[in-house]
This record gives sequence, structure tokens and C-alpha cells, in this order.
Amino acid sequence: MAIDMESAQKLLCSHLCSTVRFIKRQSGLYMLDTPFTFPDGDRYPIHVRELPTGGVRLSDGGHTFLHLSYENDVSTFRQGTRGRLLDQIVNEMGIHEESGEFFLDVSMDGVAEGVFRLGQGLTKVYDLIFLNRARVKSTFYDDLNAMLLDILPEEKVTRDYIDARMQNAADYPIDYYTPGKNNVPLYLFGVPNRDKSRLVTIILERLLRHDLAFESILVFEDQQEMPRQDLARLSNVGGEMVASLDASHDLRRKITRKAA
Repeated sequence: MAIDMESAQKLLCSHLCSTVRFIKRQSGLYMLDTPFTFPDGDRYPIHVRELPTGGVRLSDGGHTFLHLSYENDVSTFRQGTRGRLLDQIVNEMGIHEESGEFFLDVSMDGVAEGVFRLGQGLTKVYDLIFLNRARVKSTFYDDLNAMLLDILPEEKVTRDYIDARMQNAADYPIDYYTPGKNNVPLYLFGVPNRDKSRLVTIILERLLRHDLAFESILVFEDQQEMPRQDLARLSNVGGEMVASLDASHDLRRKITRKAA
């Protein structure tokens, strides 16, 4: 049976019109009611404001970042990999962001397209939250760095430290150095995967071979995912271990105990 495209088009238009509509608030301002929602069921608040030059501004009123702030530090969405992804989303969707407000200026003829562009952009922004738990490899070090700087003063943290007491020290960079108690340096390593586990094992063995005094803390992305043999070799040469970045209190306790 052939589909009646004309009837299907009318049906589609009627359904879309019933799910997107203007609502006048008591303040006299207008908002758009749309089917876009956050995972908890709250609808995206899309404010509509007339522009002096003609057309309208569609805006989330800063609500997206406010919604994210309930369970996240929104400053991390402007840093590192998340910051680059946020810029990419804004550019791809043709929207703008100022002081936490996402908006789009359109003509009245472009309102329909603008609603869907802004809605899609806000959805992509909110999806950045999933990097907090999934922690793709590209954000692991961003998260680790942020956690360390929350525990230690920035001036006491050195990234990619080279221990000049070793021969060919530049070939064995240490993720983080901070002064330790009794003038013993404290080295911290991020271990997101098996390859990094093996590299850290080599670096620690090199330090031990030179009979150098140091303390170490190894922070895993997920220690349970580490192959048993690699974890055993690392355990033989490493110091304190933190099973994942979710164990933030454990990391703070171990650093505080060893750092000067």
C-alpha cells in the first residue's frame, strides 16, 4: 500500500506544532515549551526575547549550567578536553555562550530551526557530564590534575618532572612531583591503562636501581581492569595505590600523609 505523503506531512506538522508552543509568563516575557528534557525529566527552559534589531533571541537563561552545577563543578567544563569539546559544540551548532548562558539570535522565520539547533546544542553540552564517570582516556589526566591542585598548592606541583639524579633522566619523566616529608620527594603517577602501568613500572625500577630515596603514589583509572600480572609487577616496585579517581578521600589522605 502506497503511503499518502501529503497526509503524512500534515500529521507530522500537527504533532510537531502540538509539542512546541509559546507560553506567556506572568512577567510578560515569553518562553517556548518543547519536548526537550534533562535526564531527570525537567524540560529545557527556552526563553524568547525580542531583539532591538528585529528577530528574537532564544536562550536557556543560564539554566543548563545551573542544572549541571547541582552535582558537578561546572568550572571543569571549561578546562582541558571538556573545554575543547564545549567550544566544538558551540561552533558546530552555531550557538553562543556568555557568562553561562547559551543563546541563538534568529529571525522570526528561523525560530523553528533555531529551537532545534539550540535544543540539540544543549543536549550535547549536558552529555559532557558523562565524561565524569566514563572518564575516557583523554580526560583522565585532566581530572587527576584538577584533584591534585585541589589538595596541594599549585606552586608545589610539578608536572613531567625529571629526576636529574638518574642517568638519561629525560627518558623517564615522572607525572607529578611534590616535596615530601624529611626532604624525600613524593612522585605521583596516573595509570589509566596497561601500557601506562608498564611504563610506570620501568620508571620506578629505574629509580630503585639508582638507590634513590623517594615515595610514590599510583592513581589508577580503574584498578580492577588492570591485568593481574601487570598489577603484580607494579605492586612490587610502587608505593601507595589509589584504586580510581572516585576514591578522592583516599587520595587526599595519602597525599596529605606524605607531602611536606
